[in-house]
Amino acid sequence: MSKQPKYRQVADALRREIDSGAYGPGAKLPSESELSTRFAASRNTVRSGLSMLVSEGLITSSQGLGYEVRKHEVFELNASRFENLSFPQAGDAYSTDVTNAGRRPHQTFRVELTTASDYVASRLEVQAGSRAVLRFCHRFVDDVPWSTQATHYPDWLVEKAPRLTEPGDIGEGTTRYLASLDIEQIGYADEIATRMPTPDEARLLEIGAGVPVLLWTRTGYSSERPVRSTITTFRGDLNRMTYEIGDLSARSENDPQ
Repeated sequence: MSKQPKYRQVADALRREIDSGAYGPGAKLPSESELSTRFAASRNTVRSGLSMLVSEGLITSSQGLGYEVRKHEVFELNASRFENLSFPQAGDAYSTDVTNAGRRPHQTFRVELTTASDYVASRLEVQAGSRAVLRFCHRFVDDVPWSTQATHYPDWLVEKAPRLTEPGDIGEGTTRYLASLDIEQIGYADEIATRMPTPDEARLLEIGAGVPVLLWTRTGYSSERPVRSTITTFRGDLNRMTYEIGDLSARSENDPQ
């Protein structure tokens, strides 16, 4: 006989059934009443077990609609070629990657003059509190919130690249725009971290309970100094990042891409 509390037994049993595919993405779970009968447990006990699965990001709950297995239509981002100017693109890298995956991109923009936080200033190698340009975009894949991206440019760059302050999208992407002005980014430093979302992030990305965010900070360097720092916040349940490093000519076509 299991020594686990009853609500954990309920959660463990349902988790195994979700993992096995008995309840697929989008499937509705039995009602609390039906689960109470099945597990010979009170509704409060069943509700506690279901709440565990909600906090793990496996299921969602809606008042009046019951519990549903969370859909996980994962999008894969190849971070090593995301800004490779030799890679064929139609528009910016995000739109190209999403379109090439047979899915539909959509994004909104906000551009503002701001001040560099300590975190951003240390990466741009400028004084904290100095003026910077923030280009913020909210990105979607098939109308589902995918990420937010906050790119900070140092004030000295604005005179050389005035379109950075224009509202809206730069059609060819800012990396190609800067390269056209002989401001080529020849190196990148990436930082990757995870944490739980802030209330604003949870709202913008429509993140359910128990789902973390993936933070990707990329600082782009010219031959002389850093020219931008981009902080991308991804939904942790709908994204996977990959990198390709070195010579991969020996990789089989059947290997994961």
